[in-house]
Amino acid sequence: MTQFEHDKIKPFSEEGSKKEQVSEMFDRIAPRYDFMNRFLSAGTDIGWRRKAIKMFKKDEPKTILDVATGTGDMAIMAAKMIRPERIVGIDISEKMLEIGRKKVEKEELGTKIELLGGDGETINFPDNSFDGVMVAFGVRNFENLEKGLKEIFRVLKPGAQLVVLEFSKPVIPGVKALYNLYMGIVAPQMAKWFNQNKQAYKYLNESAKAFPDRQRFETILKQTGYSDTAWKPLSLGICCIYSGRKPKEGGTVS
Repeated sequence: MTQFEHDKIKPFSEEGSKKEQVSEMFDRIAPRYDFMNRFLSAGTDIGWRRKAIKMFKKDEPKTILDVATGTGDMAIMAAKMIRPERIVGIDISEKMLEIGRKKVEKEELGTKIELLGGDGETINFPDNSFDGVMVAFGVRNFENLEKGLKEIFRVLKPGAQLVVLEFSKPVIPGVKALYNLYMGIVAPQMAKWFNQNKQAYKYLNESAKAFPDRQRFETILKQTGYSDTAWKPLSLGICCIYSGRKPKEGGTVS
């Protein structure tokens, strides 16, 4: 199975698996994760999430899987925007899930949303289970991107859509320079000031820089079996929305 450059980047050290380290990292930063998301993006991430969820509107999915759900932001937003019958969120960080469950309870969405411990590379659901799958800022953290995309493909129903929201590298020279400065220096320093894990935000930058974004990620989707693939840059290329579908006929992938 193909291994990409970002698959090898780990938050802390070369010792131990990436999966274990990512889980530990998110457990550490969970208490301030939502605040830092809003602060570091100046709230822009909310608009990104809305645009990603809107991709499902024409499908009217009844069941959605939110991979790498974290504290449940995408699941909660999707429940309000497109009103599916059921959303299941999975994540490898129990601390993030604990916060997410409290948010779900506060929003009185407990009958619609279930947040479970789970790994996007070994999804504990049968083939053809979901009308849609979404991943916001999570595919970059997979230990093996190809394996994760194949697992998502497996649990999608034929004709159903995958929508991925992920950081990308701006290509406009001035924007690119500012982005590199911000992600490489400013964000980790801000995390330090707010008593967050500086190493976690350094990992964010390094993994985002190594991630196969734009056309390269679309090509990976196609190679993994997805059809009707597309991508769209947001906020001058800081982030991209990717989409693809499991073919209606012969929907298998080796």
